[in-house]
Amino acid sequence: MAHDWNAASYDQVADDLTRWGGNVVSWLRLRGDERVLDAGCGSGRVTAQLLERLPNGQVVALDGSADMLTEARRRLARAVEEKRLELIQADLRAPLPLEQPVDAILSTATFHWLPDHAALYRQLAAVLTPGGQLAAQYGGVGNIARVRKAIDAAWPLDDAWPGPWNFSAPEQARTYLADAGFVDVEAWLKDEPIPFEERPAMETYLETVVLGAHLERLAPEQRKPFVARVAAGIDPPVLDYVRLNVVARRG
Repeated sequence: MAHDWNAASYDQVADDLTRWGGNVVSWLRLRGDERVLDAGCGSGRVTAQLLERLPNGQVVALDGSADMLTEARRRLARAVEEKRLELIQADLRAPLPLEQPVDAILSTATFHWLPDHAALYRQLAAVLTPGGQLAAQYGGVGNIARVRKAIDAAWPLDDAWPGPWNFSAPEQARTYLADAGFVDVEAWLKDEPIPFEERPAMETYLETVVLGAHLERLAPEQRKPFVARVAAGIDPPVLDYVRLNVVARRG
């Protein structure tokens, strides 16, 4: 995807993302025997909740990060042994290497890392059975707007870089989904602010979840000071998350 991830560090700070992901899992109407794609499974915390909904089914957990997949394999080793979970390293920007279609697709905190949502939804439709469900949540328009201002003010290089994100509006998502052959499309925004009581905790979160691609562009000695300057520029210490929620069905 956009950059390399430290799965162990991510796992320690992703409580809010995991909680939101559990809500997305609940949007899927499942009998329990379906084959479901987790598109951007990360370290597997939301995947574990999906597996609970599929006692007689199978999850295909896909991610672009080898480190994330290693952590997911460790966490969900029993499901792998029982052949209820297949782990695949793949890029969502390309045709997905699935040997058979899936009945539903789940995705949380992933799609905003992808530059072309029109192409993304075409790729997903290609592996989804007719009538199959899609439930997703990702950063929407306005996401981390205050954080991005702090990043711009703290950026130490001469080039103005907008960052690796693609924060879409609901009307854009509806158009892309319809063009890809989805029906019964719903898309809406929801504010999900994350407050921090201590600034060091916010710095750790920023370094792990938000600023990874930025840090890769900086020299090692620039990274910690940059994170500290970004955190200092966010006052009060609240990350202004805005999530774009999507449910749809392939026609």
